[in-house]
Amino acid sequence: MPIRAAIAVSAAVSAAAAALLLTAPQSQAAAGQERADHCAARALALRAKAVTGHPAVLRVSVTNRTARACVVDRVPTVTFGDLDGAALPVPEGGTSGYRLAAGGTAYAAVRTIGDPADPEARRADSVTVAASAAHWGRTFQPWELGTGRQVLVWEPVTTWWQPTARAADRIIGLG
Repeated sequence: MPIRAAIAVSAAVSAAAAALLLTAPQSQAAAGQERADHCAARALALRAKAVTGHPAVLRVSVTNRTARACVVDRVPTVTFGDLDGAALPVPEGGTSGYRLAAGGTAYAAVRTIGDPADPEARRADSVTVAASAAHWGRTFQPWELGTGRQVLVWEPVTTWWQPTARAADRIIGLG
């Protein structure tokens, strides 16, 4: 799996964005949206499974098991065994948060490899999914995922969290 540079935002851009948000009039704030804290790892249930008929595509989900809304990263962090790097977001970006309602679930799709016959394919003995980069996440073995004895990996991509599995599948090119 090739190593790709992480998407980084400079301190100046971050400061400018924060200043802009702090100076926006309240009339531009989202109506009816309460402020939600970041989700604690223990408050989340993570699941992952290969899509039937598409073993190179994983469907992942995160469920908020609490009675309060909370925020996860906009894009799941998906890593592969001891290989370097993580799945890149499709579309690019996704540095903001995704609000999970109390008891709510969000979905993402991960394409681990474009062509399973690719001679440059790497093999991973596990896949780890985290709803936020600050969390350890949950590690899944290939047999749990339904991918066989290993997971084939080359230039993996992941969707942003979506409200439905169908929406995530469409972004990755399924259905």
